[in-house]
Amino acid sequence: MMMLGIETSCDETAAAVVRDDAPAGAARVLSEVVLSQLDEHRPYGGVVPEIAARAHLDHVDRLVAAAMHQAGVGFKDLDAVAATGGPGLIGGVIVGVMTAKAICAVHGLPFVAVNHLEGHALTARLSDDVAFPYLLLLVSGGHCQTLAVEGVGRYRRLGTTIDDAAGEAFDKVAKMLGLGYPGGPAVQAAAERGDATRFPLPRPLKGRPGCDFSFSGLKTAVRQTVEKLPPGALTERDTNDLAAAFQTALVDATLDRVARAVALFRHTYPNGTALVVAGGVAANAPLRKGLSSLAERAELQFVAPPLRWCTDNAAMIAWAGLERLRLGQFESLDFKPRPRWPLDPDAPKAVGAGGVKA
Repeated sequence: MMMLGIETSCDETAAAVVRDDAPAGAARVLSEVVLSQLDEHRPYGGVVPEIAARAHLDHVDRLVAAAMHQAGVGFKDLDAVAATGGPGLIGGVIVGVMTAKAICAVHGLPFVAVNHLEGHALTARLSDDVAFPYLLLLVSGGHCQTLAVEGVGRYRRLGTTIDDAAGEAFDKVAKMLGLGYPGGPAVQAAAERGDATRFPLPRPLKGRPGCDFSFSGLKTAVRQTVEKLPPGALTERDTNDLAAAFQTALVDATLDRVARAVALFRHTYPNGTALVVAGGVAANAPLRKGLSSLAERAELQFVAPPLRWCTDNAAMIAWAGLERLRLGQFESLDFKPRPRWPLDPDAPKAVGAGGVKA
């Protein structure tokens, strides 16, 4: 089967064509194109939804045409079209969904609405053919959670953030330190030149029961540390040392929470196969190294997809669409885009500090 995938949930416009060579079970990415909007959003230190939606509208048709041309196929060769149906910035999601629906309506193809988080969750099966069940750490700018992936459409959330996501913390700390946007690569680069021991920072929730995450307090501690320095005196050394301290604290806290999720996963799923990391923050080298060691101790395979598939991309959307189409799952053309779409709708809301539901 062959699938066109379209991704427009945030600030990347992407299209890809993926073929599933069943019954051999081998996937082949025939083409993938991504247009980043970093330059448009960099002056604002983060993604501006209106700018993102307009950029998707301006470029999505061209990128779809480019992906089809690179793959050397026509719409008549497709078995279906998949698009991110949510969660995400609703203006951008609408652009991708309507583009996919139009193609399907004209060419008589099935339409598959893909949960963006499921795209990340199933990427390990595209890159490494990982068998179910496996434990997923989904860590990105908008999400931070651990999930037991039991099968396509079957997810059990073990832990989630009670406040900020890890990627959001990276972006905001980078802005405090004047490192620019996006924050993850900038903080990692500065941290490589810094002394992580100079500034003591907290490890939120480390050692606490449960598998939930928290990064708001760590972000606040960085801001308070900056404010204690002489006004206007944040030197390059200060910046690098704070970046190193922040990254080390975030990775330490994250590994502590994932270790608890691994223990729960191993107890609940004795036939579990792997620890998988996905999402934009999965590109962070110290986090990957720590997760690899954790998986080895737990006798699980560690899988981190290629960096190009950690950030938002259309290959993962096309692949998730193929996984669903194989099960006979697709949507009617009256599907409504969803700004919120949890993978585990039955999971209880996380309780944040002070007992507030997050």
